[in-house]
Order: sequence, then structure tokens, then C-alpha cells
Amino acid sequence: MPCIVGAYEHPTRYAPETTVARLHADVALGALEDAGINKDDIDGYFCSGDAPGMGPTSLAEYLNLNTKYVDSTDVGGASYLSLVNHAVRAINENKCNIALITLAGRPLSEGVTTGIKPKVRNVSQPDYPWEQPYDIANVSGYAMCAMRHMYEYGTTAEQLAMIKVAASHHAQFNANAKLQKPVTVEEVVNSPVIADPLHRLDCCVITDGGGAIILARPEIARTLRKPLVRVIGAGESVKHQNGGYIDLTYTGAAWSGASAFEEAGVTPQDIQYVSLYDSFTITVLMLLEDLGFCKKGEGGRFVEDGNLISGVGRLPFNTDGGGLCNNHPANRGGMTKIIEAVRQLRGEAHPAVQVPNCALALVQGIGGMLATRHGSATLILERG
Repeated sequence: MPCIVGAYEHPTRYAPETTVARLHADVALGALEDAGINKDDIDGYFCSGDAPGMGPTSLAEYLNLNTKYVDSTDVGGASYLSLVNHAVRAINENKCNIALITLAGRPLSEGVTTGIKPKVRNVSQPDYPWEQPYDIANVSGYAMCAMRHMYEYGTTAEQLAMIKVAASHHAQFNANAKLQKPVTVEEVVNSPVIADPLHRLDCCVITDGGGAIILARPEIARTLRKPLVRVIGAGESVKHQNGGYIDLTYTGAAWSGASAFEEAGVTPQDIQYVSLYDSFTITVLMLLEDLGFCKKGEGGRFVEDGNLISGVGRLPFNTDGGGLCNNHPANRGGMTKIIEAVRQLRGEAHPAVQVPNCALALVQGIGGMLATRHGSATLILERG
């Protein structure tokens, strides 16, 4: 299987005087240096809706790439996991040999806040005339899911807060994290309510920045300097409102995860580390259930004893601090989830949070809104 041979996360969290194109270039150069290859070795380029201009056409010129294959899939925060999957397929089909994927954005510099304003939609979108007059902000949609989960399963605000506590415990060891101070359950539930039952500290941070991944066919990967990280399973799905039969208690990860596990030939019990999309604490809770790490409705009990904390629990998650504490560039956190999983599998995570002998990791992305429609993508990665 193709391998991830380069990974780079931009250290900045605020870049008011840097263009989005320049951020894409910065992360591309960082990933090239990490892989130990030259720009001219890249013959496949992949990006998403954060790319300025005409997507790969504009950025391939800006980066001066000579490509045989490009892809500009956009399923929000799940895009970069989908693009890894697509790059794997392209390499396997001999469409390209070495693929570069980049993400960059400046939402903090552009005044974006944590999902408290309704989305501005294109009037040509099929849902526009029916939803826009009553539109909800992102956080309100996630709050609906949280409230439903509480009603159905008895989940508590304190249990959701433990997810933020775990993320903050990890972020204290990340010098680039936006929020580096550990928090307590009490601090989370006593922070201001943004959309009942979600508090301010249940919400992700907003940052500028970006990241890049490089994949190569295995015979090339074996000649490079970094430990091999193989992509052994992938799945993609879209969950929507199903013609009005809406169920807020599960996500598209129930389908994408099952596909990834089947392709990889492993089970949730085999996974040693997870990078989970954490736009809000409820997102993590539902993903844990839908990916099979606990039964539906038992996510609250799973997290309340510290199971997500590295060195304490049985399933360490987001050891860089994740979107809840580290970064969330362009409202598309899937890329940084992949990068931290690569660090774990290479043994390059901070020593305080490194999972011993980490050999198998799962990465999960979500793009859109849990309450209406979203893309979901799952990757399973293995140390080579």
C-alpha cells in the first residue's frame, strides 16, 4: 500500500499578513523537507475548498508543480482524509507516483468565530429556499445533537467536559497550541453557554495555519528517511436528512468507519491511538460510539474516567490538543488529525503523550453539520 512519507503542520495560529496561497506554499515546503524529496518529484496534487482561485489549477501554478493527476474534493473537514484515500487509489492505479495534499486558511485573521453565525450559502444550493429563512448557526446544530443524546441516553454535561479536559491535558505539551492551559470539568461546565447544552469550552478554537501530507508508492517510500506509515484502510460517506427521516443520534462515521475497518482487516479493539474530529465535544462522543469503540449511548461513561488521556486511558486521542485546544485552520480540522497520527506512528509525538509502541491508528474527519448534512471519512494507518 502507498505510504505517508511527509507531514508538516504550520506553527502559526495567527497570520494576518500572510496570504492563503503563501500558507499553502509554506506547508508544502515543510512536508517536502520532512520527506526529504524535491518539489519536482511531485506528480500528483490534491486540495480542497480552502484553496484560493481555481483550486488545483491555481495552486499547481503558484507552487510550480508539474502534475499528472489532480483532485479537488470538498467535503469540509473530512476532505483531507478523503484526499488521502483518493491519492492512495491514484498511486495504485499508476496515475501518479508521489502525491502532495495541502490545507491552509486564515479564519482567525478574517474574523470567523466558533460557529455562532448562520452559514452564508449559495442561493443555488438545493436546501437554500427551505432552510435559509430559518437558518441555524453551526453550534446550534451540534447543540441539538448533544441535547438529543442527553435525552436518549442520559449523557451529562460533565461527561462532555471530560473530552475537553483530555484535550487540554495533551495541549499543555504542545508549544504551538492556541490553548495550552489544562482545564477542569468544573471550568468547562461553568464557562458561558453558547447554545444549550454546549458551553464555550465545549467548542473548538479558531486559528489560521495549515498542514500538508505527502504520499508515495511503497518502493519509493522505502528509499526515504522517515519511518513508513501505511494507509491500510479508508472509508467515505455522506449523511443527510434522509428525506425527512432525521435521526440526530449518529453520524456518517457509522458507515465510513465500517468500510475502513473492513478494508484494513482490523477491529476497534486493535486501535492504539485515535485522531477524532473535535469541532465540539459532542462530535467526539458520537464518533467514539459510531466507530465501535463503545456501544451507542455509552460514550459518556467511556470518556468520564479519562479513557482518552494518554498514559491514563485505553484510547488516547488528539495528543496535540486537537481542534478543541491546538488549532482548527479554515474550519477544516481533518488535515491536522492525520498529521498527529503520523507523529504517533513514527514515535515523534511529545514524549509526555507518545503512545508506547504505537503501531495502529485511526483518523476520523467530519465536514458540515451533524444535525443536517455532513461528509465523513475514516483512515486506518499502520506503522510499516
